[in-house]
Amino acid sequence: MDISDARGKNILTGSHVRYLGTGSAGEVLEVKADEEGSWAKIDSTRLWYNSRFLEVIDRSEYQRMKIKEAQRTVTTRPDEDEHVQKVVNLKKKLEDIDMSSELCDGGG
Repeated sequence: MDISDARGKNILTGSHVRYLGTGSAGEVLEVKADEEGSWAKIDSTRLWYNSRFLEVIDRSEYQRMKIKEAQRTVTTRPDEDEHVQKVVNLKKKLEDIDMSSELCDGGG
């Protein structure tokens, strides 16, 4: 299965990519394709991104971005780290919830 980024470059598990919408970057954990498009799951957010909005970047650029991010993290308040960890844990819990229409009823 070939998954391509916004420039037509192949996205593979282990590739480093940048999301064009926010500039955030990460390593690709998984790739998949369905009737709605092709997708890549990124390690930094644990979210699936449509490959049309990703750009493959080289390892050196990814490392520079991670260093800048680490420098910003050092300047955050300690309670922010705790809050971020709570959000990450909540995201992990909610990741596998089925939101199909069979679960909800309109009532009435």
